[in-house]
Amino acid sequence: MLESMMNALRAPDIRRRLLFVALILIIYRALSHVLIPGINPAVINSKAGDNSFFSLMSLFSGSDIRQMSIVGLGLNPYITATIIMQVLQTAIPRLQALSREGEYGRNKITSYSRWLSVPLAALQAYGILSLVQFQEANTSLGGSGLAAYSVNFSFEKYESLSMILALTAGSVLLMWLGELITEKGIGNGISFIIFAGIISRAPGAVGSFLNNPQWLEIFAFGLVALLIIFVIIFVQEGQRRIPIQYANRVRGHRIYQGGSTFLPLRVNMAGVIPIIFSISILMFPVQIANYFSVSSIKWVADTCTFIKSTLSQNSPVYLTLYFLLTFGFAFFYTFIVFKPDETASNLRKSGGFIPGIRPGQPTEEYLRRVALRITVAGAIFVAAIAVLPYLIAALPWFKTLQNAGVGVGIGGTSVLIVVSVVIETMKQLEAQLMMRSYEGFIR
Repeated sequence: MLESMMNALRAPDIRRRLLFVALILIIYRALSHVLIPGINPAVINSKAGDNSFFSLMSLFSGSDIRQMSIVGLGLNPYITATIIMQVLQTAIPRLQALSREGEYGRNKITSYSRWLSVPLAALQAYGILSLVQFQEANTSLGGSGLAAYSVNFSFEKYESLSMILALTAGSVLLMWLGELITEKGIGNGISFIIFAGIISRAPGAVGSFLNNPQWLEIFAFGLVALLIIFVIIFVQEGQRRIPIQYANRVRGHRIYQGGSTFLPLRVNMAGVIPIIFSISILMFPVQIANYFSVSSIKWVADTCTFIKSTLSQNSPVYLTLYFLLTFGFAFFYTFIVFKPDETASNLRKSGGFIPGIRPGQPTEEYLRRVALRITVAGAIFVAAIAVLPYLIAALPWFKTLQNAGVGVGIGGTSVLIVVSVVIETMKQLEAQLMMRSYEGFIR
């Protein structure tokens, strides 16, 4: 990896791409310190506490919503829009036909996702600001500390509209910066923004640890982290290679020799999307319970208190549901992104076949069986990565790490995202270097 980085820095064109990525990330980090109107900056760092909903939302957004910056929404609206469009492709025939039109269809669906992310950003901004105001007015809801924001939110004030517009514009701007990285830089820009948001928390954790060092515990934690990284790389790079044979083809007076290749099926085709689905479902009843926990009706307040205690992040019920939901959504999303019927049809049209399997329906059934088997391993892996940080944090050996500043926020899910982005970026970097090495032969 270090050799590839040194070779990349020696190449002028690749060096310009890397410097462009660094410049965009610097702009993003600078924007994360620009607060939206209506926020009191004097108390935001000294009194702002933690909230599980915002912590989990910040994990996938590429930004920290608790800082109430103009890019506080991060890429959550765009990620939500992309997931919605992928799900709608299985339900709307027009979108399904559009997805089969190659690059043109993919570009159109991406354009629809961008437009859909704008109203979603406005809705998410309204919901978050309403939640902040509600918890500010009800400080008995667990002492979240959100009253430090001093938000006075109402549609009757122009200031409230400016807060929504600022968060929406910041999310759209972040989406545009990610597209610039994809177009003029190296790697996927959206993933890079999320990667930068996660990595930006590491210096704070290191500083907190140095203030209260626990060397034995941090050494043990480091060994576990290295083991997790090894397993993530092993599984993320794992794939089932299905052999594909192409018959000889006759076009006009020429005969094209058939060849053999393989169809790679990744063990974890769903990525971190099952974790996002699971968190969304588990956090929804908790947030609803927060709204009604101050009700004057006793049975309503008691029910909300029971829901909050049962679905707290360290409870066995929460961890069990988290694991099962992540496991189930891994199957759900895998068969959204991988369609055995379309793959079998494309193989048949291109003259390819799997040795020993007849084209058409038998090929489709074979691909479905293989995908189902490898998805079991991928689903167990993603579900285990999701709950592993909570299990480790519950051990007495690692409890002192929370005082050292190393919490669940830098856990398995974050490591999964970071490692995946690094691996994908290094692959693209090596591909660029390989293309540069063969330029002399091509010319």
